[in-house]
Amino acid sequence: MKTTKRKPGQLRVTTIEPFPSMATASVVISAGETRVLCTASIASDPPKWLPRGDDGQYTKGWVTAEYNMLPGSTPDRKRRGADGRSTEIQRLIARALRAAVDLEKMPGVLITCDCDVLSADGGTRTASITGAYVALAQAIAAARADGLIKGNPIERQVAAVSVGIIDGKAHLDLDYPLDSRAEVDMNVAMTNKGEYVEIQGTAERGVFTREQQDELLNLAGRGVRELVKIQREAIKKGQG
Repeated sequence: MKTTKRKPGQLRVTTIEPFPSMATASVVISAGETRVLCTASIASDPPKWLPRGDDGQYTKGWVTAEYNMLPGSTPDRKRRGADGRSTEIQRLIARALRAAVDLEKMPGVLITCDCDVLSADGGTRTASITGAYVALAQAIAAARADGLIKGNPIERQVAAVSVGIIDGKAHLDLDYPLDSRAEVDMNVAMTNKGEYVEIQGTAERGVFTREQQDELLNLAGRGVRELVKIQREAIKKGQG
């Protein structure tokens, strides 16, 4: 895979489109050559482990996620089944999505967001978070229309993007060729209000300074603001 020529502070071409499925909500997010199918499904029965009040009624809901790379998503066939990397990524996705909602406003409702990577060219975890938020928002809208949820539990948008330092320069939204050369790389999940949900940063070669960290976080913030706009358009399109 070749890096598409773009400026260091420029996102890859990113789209979020509806995708037909039997899930409550389903979209495909494309970030350059990375494509992830994100679906959101509502459990038909409330999970028994959800907390209940003295009256026996559920007091909160839950949002979780699963992540998987399909066999044809990489040049060398990816074997099916969970592994340590997938488990770590799906926990990240779930934490990010739960930061978007007030679980007490969706009592007794479990929503599972499945992120299946169709094509991997870097940034699959960040694309999964960004796309899964749209599926989650659409599933919540469907649950409200069906009377499963009374109020609106969504408190903020959440999106994520990768940043890194390549040849001493900060870059936004790393594809695989950039990521494989990165001296430093970070995955940053943020809200539409500029709050951080999670920062995963590593010096792959050498070290990095506080100034470089701040530069990367500022760059990630710019990228997330663009992604939030793309999310809003996708949600509008889904409502239309």
